[in-house]
Amino acid sequence: MANLKHYSVMLNECINGLNVKEDGIYFDGTLGGGGHSYEILKRISNGKLYATDLDDCAIERATERLKEFNGKFVFIKDNFKNVEEIKNTYNIDGFDGIILDLGVSSFQLDDRERGFSYLADEITLDMRMNRDNPLTAEYVVNNYSLEELKNIFFEYGEEKFSSVIAKKIVEKRKIAPIKTVGELNKIIAESIPKKLQNNGHPSKRVFQALRIEVNGELNWLYETVIKMARLLKPKGRICIITFHSLEDRIVKKAFKELESDCICDKSLPVCVCGKKKEIKLLTNHPITASEKELLENSRSKSAKLRIAEKV
Repeated sequence: MANLKHYSVMLNECINGLNVKEDGIYFDGTLGGGGHSYEILKRISNGKLYATDLDDCAIERATERLKEFNGKFVFIKDNFKNVEEIKNTYNIDGFDGIILDLGVSSFQLDDRERGFSYLADEITLDMRMNRDNPLTAEYVVNNYSLEELKNIFFEYGEEKFSSVIAKKIVEKRKIAPIKTVGELNKIIAESIPKKLQNNGHPSKRVFQALRIEVNGELNWLYETVIKMARLLKPKGRICIITFHSLEDRIVKKAFKELESDCICDKSLPVCVCGKKKEIKLLTNHPITASEKELLENSRSKSAKLRIAEKV
């Protein structure tokens, strides 16, 4: 664990986007390795940072890494979707900035014991960000119905061979439970034609889908983005990094809803809906990682950053 490295995706772009104030109150909903939190804390003097993570190891590492800023931060083991409850618990008036770096952290991917990586054949299928969560990838693979597996692989992984893979899993688990990463890798490889396996690892999309299902990553994301924007102070900013198209579409849709003004039928002479513009988009198109960053961290390749400001 001590040798694991963390690379904060689009770090400068996020910090510039937040426009950190010395006395600001900030919320990092995905603490992870603490990279974004560190840069926020460097820039505040009498402000405060609140951060959440479901992973005990992440909180422990970040607490040690950021100990020079003791008194300026509060780390909470919780889901960022509970941000409103956290705001009320700590009597926070509103946030000057909120950041979300969605998806799995580098620490979790590189710690092969966690079962997130498809490169650790001998490891048991797990994929839990929160180890108190009873649902594991092993349980999903061995207990979900054929239809449920097919839908998860197709919707969360956008896997073209979702039906074939799901069917093969159901067949294999009748003989013996599928327990390890390697066993699942073999099933996936057997389900996809070899000539179509040249574009990255064949298990990539299925593992993404399982991780999303196990951790409920897309549950209430749209509603949470709406909620977070409404918890910002005027001129407060929200930065969200996504790593796959499903997340990005949800964030884009939420921002569009928040940015829209009157949504009444244009034939009406006056507005009756009362809808007012709540944010100003600071990124008409998502920001992507620079060439330099991509050379240093290939995991940034699919990352997209969207930034908005409360009006």
